[in-house]
Amino acid sequence: MRFLFFLLLISSGTFAQLPSWDHELVEVINPAKSGILMNSTPLFEGLWDTLPQPAFWKEVMKLSPDSCLVNVASNRQIVARMSNKDWKKQSEAQKKIYKDSVKLALKLDSTDFIYVTTGKNDFYKFNEVYPSISRGILAFETQGVDPWYAQAILLIESPGQLKKSSVGAYGAFQLMPSVARAQGLVVTKYVDERKDFDKSAYGAARLIHRVCIPEAKKILNAHNIAYNESDLWFRLFVLHVYHAGSMNVRAVVNKINPTAGGQELITAMWNTKAASFGNSSQNYTQLALASQFILHDMTNAECVRLFDCQETEEN
Repeated sequence: MRFLFFLLLISSGTFAQLPSWDHELVEVINPAKSGILMNSTPLFEGLWDTLPQPAFWKEVMKLSPDSCLVNVASNRQIVARMSNKDWKKQSEAQKKIYKDSVKLALKLDSTDFIYVTTGKNDFYKFNEVYPSISRGILAFETQGVDPWYAQAILLIESPGQLKKSSVGAYGAFQLMPSVARAQGLVVTKYVDERKDFDKSAYGAARLIHRVCIPEAKKILNAHNIAYNESDLWFRLFVLHVYHAGSMNVRAVVNKINPTAGGQELITAMWNTKAASFGNSSQNYTQLALASQFILHDMTNAECVRLFDCQETEEN
């Protein structure tokens, strides 16, 4: 796999662009799961694994749709697990009594929300999407775009499925028609290049590079917030722009009025609404983190750092 990856880089003429991320690439050495992934170390160095929100969504992603999790909306603390059938057979009055009892037991404010979230392992098909991750990483690197975004988006946007969303987003990277056209793809009544993985990856990479990252920087610069493009919190911030659009992200950041970036800004965005930055926007990077943890669990014992392989073999 490693040799093939190098051949692809050389044939695409992008080898010179790779060193920007070479220290972040790992190779999965199990023949059944062979592939190139982004290193998961930043997830743990930044203590993102200690946050309750990603832990909650990780459980949801693994949970069958016939089950559900009762949770506190503000921090996604899991209160109980039950069958959907048992929950749905209750009357609305019974559901309210139950939720009020949870608030009382946890000493929550009456304005706090208790959610009941259905399992979603029927949507998050990690085994199915896994083979496309290396391909996405290479596609982004070919254009000199941070491949972390390819991995993150593929894991949560219609993973392993070619579906069209209710608002018209389509393809592996779930591009809207107008967005895809703006990035050079053909989307007409008869031809939709979003269906093609490589063209969809091309459009998504251009969108990240030409729109999302520059707009993210503008928003942060307006608040005099320092950033490093390789920091996980900055990447998550860019993902919010990719999903919600710069106007909505700007609105929520203006409402927060932060004095610094980092994990604190991202978690503040998880609990703040503004313009059209609502619940699904808040959840987006929580889902991104949760999926990265699942990918780590799937592969970590079988990974080696791609460009340290020779050194590892000699020790």
